[in-house]
Amino acid sequence: MEVINSFLTWIFKSRLGQIENFKKNPIAVQEATFRELIEAGMSTEFGREYDFEGIKAYSDFAAQVPVFDYESFKPYIEQTMQGRQEVIWNTEIEWFAKSSGTTGSRSKYIPVSEESLEECHYKGGKDMVSLYVSNYPDSKLFTGKSLSIGGTLERNPLNPEGTAKAGDVSAVIMQNLPLWAQFARTPALETALMGDWEAKIEKMARETMDENVTSIAGVPTWTVVLLRRIVELKKANNILEVWPNLEVFFHGAVAFGPYRSLFRELIPSEKMHYVETYNASEGFFGIQDQTDSDELLLLLDYGIFYEFIPMEEWESETPKVIALQGVEVGKNYAMVISTNGGLWRYKIGDTVKFTSTLPYRFRISGRTKHFINAFGEEVIVENAEAAIQFAAEQTQATIANFTAAPVYFEGNGSNGAHEWIVEFQSAPKDLEEFTRLLDQKLREVNSDYDAKRHKDIALKMPIIHQAKRGLFEDWLRKKGKLGGQHKVPRLSNSREYLDEILGMMD
Repeated sequence: MEVINSFLTWIFKSRLGQIENFKKNPIAVQEATFRELIEAGMSTEFGREYDFEGIKAYSDFAAQVPVFDYESFKPYIEQTMQGRQEVIWNTEIEWFAKSSGTTGSRSKYIPVSEESLEECHYKGGKDMVSLYVSNYPDSKLFTGKSLSIGGTLERNPLNPEGTAKAGDVSAVIMQNLPLWAQFARTPALETALMGDWEAKIEKMARETMDENVTSIAGVPTWTVVLLRRIVELKKANNILEVWPNLEVFFHGAVAFGPYRSLFRELIPSEKMHYVETYNASEGFFGIQDQTDSDELLLLLDYGIFYEFIPMEEWESETPKVIALQGVEVGKNYAMVISTNGGLWRYKIGDTVKFTSTLPYRFRISGRTKHFINAFGEEVIVENAEAAIQFAAEQTQATIANFTAAPVYFEGNGSNGAHEWIVEFQSAPKDLEEFTRLLDQKLREVNSDYDAKRHKDIALKMPIIHQAKRGLFEDWLRKKGKLGGQHKVPRLSNSREYLDEILGMMD
């Protein structure tokens, strides 16, 4: 196994030169990607509609092609799902990544071409490993197996008799993995793609608990559930007693900060590594490439052309959009992408904040629709996660899940507030102190919130409800959203989610 480990480490490191190239020459690499995409799109119905033949520069593209969200781009996707080809991309599209984005009732279906699988999603997985073994040259990653928690597959709902299939992006990726990659992972593919999440977790636990697992890839929420079950089945104190060679968790989909203390309990080792990735249904966008920072490196040679909408333009019908070279450090942007999967000037709904521009590194700051701005406070998910993590650390609490929404003015001079529901793994001894610390941190990281909280001028102290264990899981189950890419919305300007969960508490 040592020989295999050394050989595979060498193979994966061969990609590092190309990564260095896009780090040093980001704009040139993006311009080349832009040209390739426009050329591929010329022969499509979309390309003819928006005169791709006449696009000679980015300025032409920006002038001729509008910015789309899912609803406005959906007619093109649905034509493709119904079996028509070359609508949005010049090669056949046989896969669609199903994403609800949040717990909304309407599913989104994102086209996945062979190019986007090979040149984006798979390249991202390879680069993730390449950067990891470069950062940790003594890694024994390839001496054991990688545990991956996949989603589920289903028939194409718009053409159930056709050959095209849909499913969570993780399931689409797993189903198409080459044989050598299937051999290197656990559990068996049919287990990883099971639809019943409760049965799936149980079967995964029993199937993997006696393997030599050296790495895990998945969403923190479901990984915690699986690890706890394995520890329980093996009657162990922690997961290292089960998998002594476990060395890294590649995680994404939700911010890791609130889960960090949970993982420390389950994996009590300073040698354990945590690597964040940003692999969405629409593409693989970022990887944590440094050992001393949680910033993500923007991946620029993946068949994705990036544009960005400044925060003040998010709600505009004709927003100002800038290319990569126009972004500034420290500002919030909504991401707009054109891809080798057939998406064109598509708003994915995620927001980012750049931390550097050479190379381009960033942090995910939230969602364009997941923020609280009921009173001009403009609290984004990044603020909320920083605050709740701080309060948890200061009170020796651990967080399992949370959501928050505004309490609106009700007349008679009453002030507004933010109302939170928090499910603790380990609860603080003093919930009032936890609330005070959370409020304190929010005021530190968000000057608009601080201004509204000054002397309770518009906002009073947050209201925090302690949820019973498993409440958020019960809520997801009730909505038919248990498992896969579904996650609890952290923030909402509407009280819809909060009131539903409060009703279940009653």
